[in-house]
Amino acid sequence: MSQLSTKSFPKVRQVKVSAEEAGQRIDNFLARYLKGVPKSHIYRILRRGEVRVNSGRIRAQYKVCAGDTVRIPPVRVAPARSGQKAPGFGLEQHILFENERCLVINKPSGIAVHGGSGVSHGVIEALRAERPQAPYIELAHRLDRETSGCLVLAKRRSFLRAFHEQLRHGQVVKHYLALVAGVWQGGKQTVDVPLRKNQLRGGERMVTVDADGKQAISVFSPVSCYENATLVEVVLKTGRTHQIRVHGTHIGHPLAGDEKYGDPVFNRQMRAIGLRRMLLHAHYIEFTDPSNDEVITVSSPLGDDVKAVLAQLE
Repeated sequence: MSQLSTKSFPKVRQVKVSAEEAGQRIDNFLARYLKGVPKSHIYRILRRGEVRVNSGRIRAQYKVCAGDTVRIPPVRVAPARSGQKAPGFGLEQHILFENERCLVINKPSGIAVHGGSGVSHGVIEALRAERPQAPYIELAHRLDRETSGCLVLAKRRSFLRAFHEQLRHGQVVKHYLALVAGVWQGGKQTVDVPLRKNQLRGGERMVTVDADGKQAISVFSPVSCYENATLVEVVLKTGRTHQIRVHGTHIGHPLAGDEKYGDPVFNRQMRAIGLRRMLLHAHYIEFTDPSNDEVITVSSPLGDDVKAVLAQLE
């Protein structure tokens, strides 16, 4: 039986919520102070009433306020096994832009943005582990696990609120590059097709085209055409789950390497020339820094692995 170190038994902590931390859900707030603790355990101590805010019990949906005093109970965390690495993907080397309020990383394909659904940790947990003294780091938006490219993270709560406001008003510009099946006919094409998520198909949760779903608009433009595939740029006008993937399949151009919505035959052809991932890359993002109204533009080049596949297609 493995022995737990004395560090695995921290004392009760009383933490005062700062202005920068205000507005986030209590479960996310706790995740920052209970690093390495699974979300399932955090929800358990919330249900049991072991976490108190201003001496009272709260639900997981509670949003902390500046000045709140949060009681964080002792949490028993088993130490890492011998040889097991702490969460970390060397993300510091992938930073494309950083200031006092935010940072943008070039997220590698295959890394989730956060832990959960069978993934022990993702980008946010890794960055917090790499920057243990950072007072605040939160995801400003999300990318699918297999999608690479520009991902914005907030270093201040005020920036997060402002960024989300820009998202709601369509003021964040996001451009993607995707390799899709088939030779593109014509030029720019706007796909305005509503989507509904969490529809069960064969026991799997899917996003589907549905007249009763939420509006979703994607603008596809061809960049390079090959014998049986096309590299396209996609500009999102809305930000629905799996939007580009479902829209691409809907118009007859499924994404290369997409195991969920794609074409199995096309995927096998792409694997044969070296593609080992879904080829969707967030190559450009533009937003406004709320502190000084500066327009920030960040671009991320395609990786060498993707360039090698495109060279094969040529």
